[in-house]
Amino acid sequence: MSGFDNLNTGFYQTSYSIDDQPQQSYDYGGSGGPYSKPYAGYDYPQQSRFVPPDMAQPQQPYSGQIFQPAQAYTPTTPQPFYGNSFEDEPPLLEELGINFDHIWQKTLTVLHPLKVADGSIMNETDLAGPMVFCLAFGATLLLAGKIQFGYVYGISAIGCLGMFCLLNLMSMTGVSFGCVASVLGYCLLPMILLSSFAVIFSLQGMVGILLTAGIIGWCSFSASKIFISALAMEGQQLLVAYPCALLYGVFALISVF
Repeated sequence: MSGFDNLNTGFYQTSYSIDDQPQQSYDYGGSGGPYSKPYAGYDYPQQSRFVPPDMAQPQQPYSGQIFQPAQAYTPTTPQPFYGNSFEDEPPLLEELGINFDHIWQKTLTVLHPLKVADGSIMNETDLAGPMVFCLAFGATLLLAGKIQFGYVYGISAIGCLGMFCLLNLMSMTGVSFGCVASVLGYCLLPMILLSSFAVIFSLQGMVGILLTAGIIGWCSFSASKIFISALAMEGQQLLVAYPCALLYGVFALISVF
């Protein structure tokens, strides 16, 4: 130890002391938060940013319960258009525009020429009955050995177009093409009876001529009566019956010859 003391006395003497060093503080888990006093004892305060009072958003108090947030939007259940079940939907025949009650009433109106026609029913565009009567007329001609389906539909289309133009010129209210086709098709029903007679016996004699003339008058009178009642054309039935007789006369010629 005496040698170490002699060696220590040979060093350069200075006034430096370890007690004069500043104390460094590191607080990692204290209440002041991490790095409450920075290195070497320097303190860097955090500067707060200035916010204008009008831009500050006030905090709304939470009105819900714990784990049950308040629901701001309540979705509504969409209601179906046709109802909640298939029972509320309209029948298929009604959606297609087929009404058997109106078809039966129109048929009775044609079969009974003196019956007053209901204008509200006759003004409907119903093509189910006329299509059936055209097929029945062609089928009875087929039984008589005459394949005339093309002539039946072609003459029907041309006749409906001509009557459509004529009735629009004569009436004040006007009429649709579907209504004209419907009325002329229903009034083709007596012509089916004539073609049915042609299957049994010949219509080229005197009896056949009289029967054909009566059927033509029946069809034209029924059609003109319906047109007069549906279009409110009082006093013009003979003017409407004449072109109808020309049209049904062509069908009669197909049935006779």
